Amino acid sequence: MLYPLIFHPIFKERVWGGRELEKLYHKPLPPGVPIGESWEISDRPGELSVIANGPLAGKDLHWLVQNHAAELLGPAKLQAGRFPLLIKILDARDKLSLQVHPPPAKAAALGGDPKTEMWYIADAAPGAELYVGLRRGVTRSEFERKIRDGSVSECFHRVGVRAGDAMFLPSGRVHAIGAGLVIFEIQQNSDTTYRVFDWNRVGLDGKPRDLHVAQSLESIDFTDFEPELATSEYEAQDGFKVRHVVRDALFTVDAITAESGKGVPLSQGRMTILGLVQGRVRVIGADNSIELNKGQFCLIPASIAAEVRSESSSTFLMVQAGA
Repeated sequence: MLYPLIFHPIFKERVWGGRELEKLYHKPLPPGVPIGESWEISDRPGELSVIANGPLAGKDLHWLVQNHAAELLGPAKLQAGRFPLLIKILDARDKLSLQVHPPPAKAAALGGDPKTEMWYIADAAPGAELYVGLRRGVTRSEFERKIRDGSVSECFHRVGVRAGDAMFLPSGRVHAIGAGLVIFEIQQNSDTTYRVFDWNRVGLDGKPRDLHVAQSLESIDFTDFEPELATSEYEAQDGFKVRHVVRDALFTVDAITAESGKGVPLSQGRMTILGLVQGRVRVIGADNSIELNKGQFCLIPASIAAEVRSESSSTFLMVQAGA
């Protein structure tokens, strides 16, 4: 029988990363290098999350998918034979590249995979911003001209953000994360990114990172002007509040705030991922109980009923894959 699962994070060194994941969440980062990503739940080739708790500790997520798919997923569907979602925490001390992910209609021809994602702002420095979509009226010809003269960032819509904000990014939406942000990223299980511009910097190897201008131009939605942050509001329940942040065919994301001592029931039959933003909670299910601290994620299989009990004033994300 399955039970609520936690995984060992996979840390990624990035030229734009830092050490905030150590400071905010006590992640055991490798010493002396800038860590930009913590892959919390991953079923990517060569990047498999390993179970950290209970009788299945040491098994990886792909083994779980191969041997317990129905119990784990319920109505959620595999993506190319793998777990459908990829869950990360990003630490951007510097700006990320201006980039795009290919839409489904173009991905196969370009040799990549589509990637729709969302960002939840967990921590933000004063003045932090996102680059998302195009400024109203920007044309493809103007965009191409500004790529050539190095000023393409002027074509991007910029949005100031603070902790608690969220942005949905369908495939085809150009974007970049600005400096001074820690972000919970929920996405399709894909790792295809086409860089438009990388601020004329060098990578960790001292050389300029590759750009993918032709693929980017094929992927960008040039009708996608000035998208807004998620505008939904919290709705009061019995001792907790729920905000419906994303409603998409690929995944849904709710943000939940709960008072200390309050329980939030999770219905059996749908696989659920919890990501703790603030506070401390206990996940109770299948004769198993685990405590989550901020910056931790838990995968609750579809085959079990569970409850999230807040042990302090808490905020967490509740993610479900589309059926």
